[in-house]
Amino acid sequence: MWACSHLQVEYRPATVHDIAPIAALHADSWRRSYRGVYSDAYLDGDVLDDRRAVWTERLSHPSHADDTVVAEANGEIVGFAHTILEDDPQWGALLDNLHVAHGIKRSGIGRALMARSASAVLTRGVHRALYLMVLEANTSAQAFYDACGGECVGREDWEPPGGGTVVALRYAWRNPGLLIATTR
Repeated sequence: MWACSHLQVEYRPATVHDIAPIAALHADSWRRSYRGVYSDAYLDGDVLDDRRAVWTERLSHPSHADDTVVAEANGEIVGFAHTILEDDPQWGALLDNLHVAHGIKRSGIGRALMARSASAVLTRGVHRALYLMVLEANTSAQAFYDACGGECVGREDWEPPGGGTVVALRYAWRNPGLLIATTR
């Protein structure tokens, strides 16, 4: 258990019982972070159903290469991280999703989830490196990844759900063990 300001947060592997709250948190996070980047029609309409379908597949039929951890406080999921081990031979594991409930950002939960992702990479991964893709427009997430020791190592065009094209930045941690050390 970790103390995050006034919250007692527990971290555990995600299960199929977490599909609905993870999808809801994911959709809310995208609606808040990607307004003006993703299409309004998608964010106002299909995003929750789309995220529910993604999480139903991921948690109902987990791959041995997936690691999904939830942060839970007072019986409610307040954050989650989804890592795909061995995603890329050069960059290692992909931290595909990292989301914390809007009202409790900056409480240490994001760092703790990143540390758990790094731990999975170091204990279960062959390529002991971690990377993620973050939208260029998401400057607050970039500041967080910079503060966590991430290095911006590239950029590429990406097609988001709902259509269009955006620019995504690749952040990498060549030594993910540093993420664990900074949360202690």
